[in-house]
Amino acid sequence: MARDPQHADRDGPGPTPGPDEAIEEVVREVEDDTPASPDLQFLCENCGAEMRWDPDADALHCDYCGHDVPVPRAEGTIVERPLTEADAAARGLGIERRSVRCNTCGATISLDPGVTSDVCVYCGSPAVLEQDANRNAIRPESLIPIDIARDDVERAFRKWIRGLWLRPNALKKQKKFNAVGVYTPFWTYDCRVHSEWSADAGYYYWVTQTYWTTVNGRRTMRTRRVRKVRWVPKWGNRNDAYNDILIAASRGVPGDLIERLGGFDLHALVPYRPEYLAGWRAEEYSIDLAAGFDRARSIIEAEQQSRCAGDVPGDTYRFLRVANTISDVRWKHVLLPVWSLQYRFAGKVYTVLVNGQTGAIVGRAPYSWVKITLLVLAILAFGGAIAALAMLRPG
Repeated sequence: MARDPQHADRDGPGPTPGPDEAIEEVVREVEDDTPASPDLQFLCENCGAEMRWDPDADALHCDYCGHDVPVPRAEGTIVERPLTEADAAARGLGIERRSVRCNTCGATISLDPGVTSDVCVYCGSPAVLEQDANRNAIRPESLIPIDIARDDVERAFRKWIRGLWLRPNALKKQKKFNAVGVYTPFWTYDCRVHSEWSADAGYYYWVTQTYWTTVNGRRTMRTRRVRKVRWVPKWGNRNDAYNDILIAASRGVPGDLIERLGGFDLHALVPYRPEYLAGWRAEEYSIDLAAGFDRARSIIEAEQQSRCAGDVPGDTYRFLRVANTISDVRWKHVLLPVWSLQYRFAGKVYTVLVNGQTGAIVGRAPYSWVKITLLVLAILAFGGAIAALAMLRPG
């Protein structure tokens, strides 16, 4: 409620604004020409009285006649179609392969029968053990063939090393590294989502307050504009479709690196053929179809929360609740090309990934604490010099 100027506090600056208020100081005296706030009312259909939001009842409530109007505020997600299609999917890779499992990162890599492997392609650990291939694993539906050659990977790696900042100089002379092309497992999910949302929509309005303050020893009357928020319950719904939500099904590939690696153009997917794996390693998925969809659902829920927030009218909102119904879920298992490199520096192994379709590169590298310390000292010295010059400036 706007504060009446004639009842202003004459012994102080007035009450401290609450969390729904903001102050815009006005030094001069002004007339209160603030336009009236929006007339936003919900009238009771029984008696015509204004209804209020009752958070305990999750409903609009009329204090005069007791009538309630329920507002949907349910939370959660309903998956209408279970992911049972996996039962009918083809199994295995359709080709004779050997498998080795890393006891450090958990990746299981399949190889050609005549190929040996004594280190993990992702973490460089020597703790790899041969095991039987999982012939019951869901067969990939499609893949993107590796499109980046080893020579291109080596050039990209050396360029990446040279472009690093605040790293040891000796790192740029790195010559020995191991690059392995790997088909990495992913799931993709399509679905439709119906979302019901409810929230309190906030509409800003301004009131003018008059208060007394002391300026140069004299009592002075001033005015200030205080922003307030009128909260009004709102609700709505929306329908959205998702296509090819990509979820890594690997536990071996470093999660932070695969997220930074950049996307794949899934239009380039081709039907799976075992021939594409000849001479290359392929990782068996360790995150299954259901667990992958759990991750996809988290992405969907976060996105729907954001989209529904954008649907709330007004200037701000609070107490947003979203109930999602997910239906028509479709999935496929794909293999995507990744080059994995390990190099050793100062006794430690570092991993670098190269997108086997686009050539994008991300990786880990040590920092030079000597360079970082010198940089910090230089910044402090520069700041000190600027401060000294400011103190010497006349006036």
